Amino acid sequence: MAKVIAIVNQKGGVGKTTTAINLSAALGIFEKKTLLIDFDPQGNSSSGLDIDKTQATIYEALIGKKTINDVTCDYKELKDLFVVPANVDLSGAEIELVREFMRETKMKSALESIKADYEFIIIDCPPSLSLLTVNALTACDEVIVPIQCEYYALEGVAQLMTTINMVRKSLNPTLNILGILLTMFDRRLNLSRQVAREVRRYFQNKVFDTVIHRSVKLSESPSFGKSIFHYDISSTGSKGYLDLAKEVVKRCQEKA
Repeated sequence: MAKVIAIVNQKGGVGKTTTAINLSAALGIFEKKTLLIDFDPQGNSSSGLDIDKTQATIYEALIGKKTINDVTCDYKELKDLFVVPANVDLSGAEIELVREFMRETKMKSALESIKADYEFIIIDCPPSLSLLTVNALTACDEVIVPIQCEYYALEGVAQLMTTINMVRKSLNPTLNILGILLTMFDRRLNLSRQVAREVRRYFQNKVFDTVIHRSVKLSESPSFGKSIFHYDISSTGSKGYLDLAKEVVKRCQEKA
């Protein structure tokens, strides 16, 4: 059965979508059959991998009009990576689901029929603690929290942890934090090093050994509709996400 991992942080600009795209691609490179679900109405994971957002999306699967298989697309650069796109229609799902019975479990129900088809399912969550994010937390086994190595890095993290604990208590008792990922690290800056130390002190062994360094190539690759591996395989971003994928596989195997 697939290990379902949600990439979550209610703050924007922390490298969440970059991580979702490139972790998924790295797992595909390691021949781990992986499904990336774009669960953000902005659809950045979809456009970042050059997936057509005008076709059927996760929105139709969430409200029960289509199955996940119906809205899954191939990623042309990797045979083991598949993508479920999203677009602005998803923003209407929260309104439509408000009066639905068991509205927090819609994503979990949608995934049941396909979990045996993949080794990993990665969910790119929106930058908010919304009903969509609660759906992702209810559906997933593990959470990865990207934290940027910049000022106010830990702002809002306590609220996120409270939400994770609430979901664990009421909706998903096996929900676990797989790891905290340090992103946008710049070794030249004292601030980056200070934030990294503070995060490691606060979260201890939950922090991944891998650190994602600030990289122009990582910023550029989505505009070409490519993962970092297909844009610049020699970049520091490429090495970082390959190392992260190895850590993710190892941690998941240790929990199996």
